[in-house]
Amino acid sequence: MCKTHASTKDHYEPGLYEIRLKGHLGSQWTDWFEGLTITLEDNGDTLLTGPVIDQAALHGLLKKVRDLGMPLVSVSPLEHGSSTTLPLRGLGGTGQADQSDVK
Repeated sequence: MCKTHASTKDHYEPGLYEIRLKGHLGSQWTDWFEGLTITLEDNGDTLLTGPVIDQAALHGLLKKVRDLGMPLVSVSPLEHGSSTTLPLRGLGGTGQADQSDVK
């Protein structure tokens, strides 16, 4: 029996994801989620937003969230260019967007 596999073209392109957690994540976790922007929302949620290289990396991130013990609200793939936060890597920032960065 012949098995058909999906094209591998998309398997190597990082996808953008938004992971929403209930509660605010402390700034000490910024390094643990390296490469993701951490945004603390007014409603008490935390958004982790950024590129995820593949499904294995996404599962690794979800494992870290589980290990934190914070409730997972949602995991959403984003279209490129639709993120509402800007990464502040290398700028000494907090990983949070100010209101002028939010659309």
